[in-house]
Amino acid sequence: MTKILILGATSPIARALALRFASDGARLYLAARDGDEARRVAEDVSVRAGVTALSGTFDASDFASHDEFIRHAAGRLGGLDGVVVCFGTLGDEDAAQTDPGAALATIHQNFTGAVSLITLAARHLEQQLSGFIIVIGSVAGERGRARNYVYGSAKGALAIFAQGLRGRLAASGVHVMTVKLGTVDTRMTWGREGAILTISPAKAADLIYAAYRRRAEVVYTPWFWRFIMGAIRLIPESRFKRLSF
Repeated sequence: MTKILILGATSPIARALALRFASDGARLYLAARDGDEARRVAEDVSVRAGVTALSGTFDASDFASHDEFIRHAAGRLGGLDGVVVCFGTLGDEDAAQTDPGAALATIHQNFTGAVSLITLAARHLEQQLSGFIIVIGSVAGERGRARNYVYGSAKGALAIFAQGLRGRLAASGVHVMTVKLGTVDTRMTWGREGAILTISPAKAADLIYAAYRRRAEVVYTPWFWRFIMGAIRLIPESRFKRLSF
């Protein structure tokens, strides 16, 4: 039985992924900042998949608590075979562009908190010479845009971190997959641009799970974002900085 820790388990994509893993027989520990909601998600997954899903809490910005949290989760699961990193927030971009505190809060929730938790989980997986880490990021990290560069910079840094980690762990039998999400229909993206390219959380979870099963390394979700972002990267900086999209 595969033992999986899902971080940010109350997000719509994480909920859908949890059900897919559970339906495939995995034992899950679902963790989020809101412990009550994490417990409700675990109960729902347990009923629908016919397995027992555990739940707990963590704070991405409370770095001192991360080591004990990873140890506790692995202990409750009876081991640890995989970690899925689903948490993050758009934050208040307007405030983050002028307030260092707001900027750092966005960075901690999207990058440094993930780095801390992934590093601790990776150490555990590396020691046992097996396992996987799925890092769910965003196409926003492909290039800095004036309207969301604080969030985008955190997601871009996370992708680079995952890329380096993938290389370091390759010889240890630990697989690292980076997911670059396009626009998904969630509360976090409601009312924002790009609705014509939006997919549902359930569809995103299906695509991510299929990529995990085939051991993909970097996957754009949906696939067409690979070509969209490839075209965007080719735009000269002198022109790109004047674009409003």
